[in-house]
Amino acid sequence: MAQQDRKRPFQDGRQPSEPDNDGSGGNFTSNSWILYILLALLVVQIFFYFNSSSAEQVSWTEFKQEMLANKDIEKITIVNKETAEIYIKKDKLGQGRYNKIESGTEGPHYTLNIGSIETFERSLEEAQQGVPPEERIDVNYISRTNWWGNILSWVVPFAIIIGIWIFILRRIRPGGGVGGGNNIFDMGKSKAKLFEKGQSDVTFDDVAGLEEVKVEVKEIVDFLKNPSRYTRLGAKIPKGVLLVGPPGTGKTLLARAVAGEASVPFYSISGSEFVEMFVGVGASRVRDLFKKAKQNSPSIIFIDEIDAVGRSRGKAVSLQSNDERENTLNQILTEMDGFGVNTGVIVLAATNRGDVLDRALLRPGR
Repeated sequence: MAQQDRKRPFQDGRQPSEPDNDGSGGNFTSNSWILYILLALLVVQIFFYFNSSSAEQVSWTEFKQEMLANKDIEKITIVNKETAEIYIKKDKLGQGRYNKIESGTEGPHYTLNIGSIETFERSLEEAQQGVPPEERIDVNYISRTNWWGNILSWVVPFAIIIGIWIFILRRIRPGGGVGGGNNIFDMGKSKAKLFEKGQSDVTFDDVAGLEEVKVEVKEIVDFLKNPSRYTRLGAKIPKGVLLVGPPGTGKTLLARAVAGEASVPFYSISGSEFVEMFVGVGASRVRDLFKKAKQNSPSIIFIDEIDAVGRSRGKAVSLQSNDERENTLNQILTEMDGFGVNTGVIVLAATNRGDVLDRALLRPGR
């Protein structure tokens, strides 16, 4: 990278316009998940409400002494050998014990849990001893399948498990910028913020001093706007520019000015955002970042505090033989001038620790 030493201070307090960042295609919030869970519970409740019988449940004693003894029962239907549905004679409805049941109601009017069907048949036979056969209660047997109940009994538990699983995955995934997403499967996606034309209101006029530096950076911006003017003369644009200087000298502000002046996509990311606790994430994010930049070329990539990943290799504090930061730096170098061609993509980096950067990163031509 070509280096620019910056020592003169600046005076400016404005911040660039942040792009609207809603993740990768609109992510659900935790409130949305709560809403969906409540909606699912409501659906289940409505289902059981409409599928549950409105008939009152009675005991065997009530059935025998109050209904059977008074000959109020028209018929009995045994459902799935578990429940007896009791139908009261229509002329008995709306009066006496059945005054709460409107006359003409089809029924069933009451239900009775029979337990064992053999026991129920034997008890019913004993209760009707002495009753002429033509006056005995007509008993029917039917099988009834509750399809919705069977489906929900499988779907609801799985839906709850999947919902909890997705919630956990979203909780362990830190939020990111454009392309970062909130999904664990997007862990290797770039978290760079994308500044389109007009999203940054900082210009070169807002940078106090630094005239020589601004001239060189303006040439790079102009090359991206009018490449034919330079290529016609055989000029070659640097692949990258490194801004080096103490904190507060305007490195980041100058990058914001580039975003405001350039009419090309401007990707901004911090060096620390490449590295996570998972091995291989840094290199994957570098590949994804350069892939997006190439797809939208000409474009500019700005890496702030590049010393977070650009330290000299072999001097890392970590005792691991395969340091994640070294892998990230190797991928950055490969993307910049490996076997591939990065026409129209310029890397702009800033650091206040130029003395610790890897020599390959400072090599002329980068």
